[in-house]
Amino acid sequence: MQYRTLGKTGIKVSPYCLGAMMFGAAGNPDHEEGIRIIHRALDAGINFIDTADFYSRGESEEIVGKALKGRRDNVVLSTKAHLPMGEDPNQQGNSRRWITQALEDSLRRLQTDHVDLYLIHRPAPDTDIEETLSVLSDLMRAGKVRAIGSSTFPVSEIIEAHWVAEKRALARFRVEQPPYSILDRGIEREVLPACERYGMGAMVWSPLAMGALTGKYRKGQEQAESARAKRFPKQMFDERRLDAVERLIPLAEEARLSLTHMSMAFVMAHRGVTSAILGPRTMAHLDDLLEGSQARLTDDILDRIDAIVPPGTDIGGLEANYRPPAVVKAELRRRPLEDRAAA
Repeated sequence: MQYRTLGKTGIKVSPYCLGAMMFGAAGNPDHEEGIRIIHRALDAGINFIDTADFYSRGESEEIVGKALKGRRDNVVLSTKAHLPMGEDPNQQGNSRRWITQALEDSLRRLQTDHVDLYLIHRPAPDTDIEETLSVLSDLMRAGKVRAIGSSTFPVSEIIEAHWVAEKRALARFRVEQPPYSILDRGIEREVLPACERYGMGAMVWSPLAMGALTGKYRKGQEQAESARAKRFPKQMFDERRLDAVERLIPLAEEARLSLTHMSMAFVMAHRGVTSAILGPRTMAHLDDLLEGSQARLTDDILDRIDAIVPPGTDIGGLEANYRPPAVVKAELRRRPLEDRAAA
């Protein structure tokens, strides 16, 4: 395993990061199998594990904590906070009040006294970024967090966070965790260049476009039943994405790779990507992904992928991506009716 430096932190991580989102009720509820999958990944040389408090409402962190007993010192452990963990309106977000509590809860479930990387899962427009960076800085000084980062932040908010950190002498985001795949290339325009410019590592999620790049979903065929397809039907059955997949499959065959392995190799070929997050639900899923870890794409194959999905473009929409309030809420884009007088 050839390890890479996570941004400018000096921390060495494997090119594949084991994502734990599918461990627990939202994916595979068998704790013992989850532990075996984690141990298999560690034995294969993966030293980077990513989870979040929100995944199965803490159950994922509990499984990871059990699996790391006796092996914690050799693992770079990442978790996240922001998404709701209860009905109370203060059990979510990026406030000092919640982040302080959320980290304590995560450390208890993970059975550890610190995490190596603590990520803010999504932006919070109602919270000043100085408030968030301030509490994260205090948690680092307390020894409970080694490095901090963001997840799925727009480039403008990444840059603002760096500006505030510099002006207020606060800890800086060292990592961004954005979505990235052959079908979702929007971050190539600004996010990845910004990460390189600011010395941030990029640990990308959904390199298989939430399953669309496994070949499981095909145009003109009866679509496979899955929890993901039920949750994100517009994304999984988007005609534009299915059309792109049909063009990618013969290209993968020509490269003598499965679509899955070609898709993973594509993500790892970008110079700005530090690690790609794997999200296996079963041991078979993990073994298949590990089998393709040595795949490399030639410039010709990469050029032909560019011809199918141009650089910097997204095909359809990734429903789990962050949508800014100005996109979600019409009232933030429109003047009040009484003010819409003609000029």
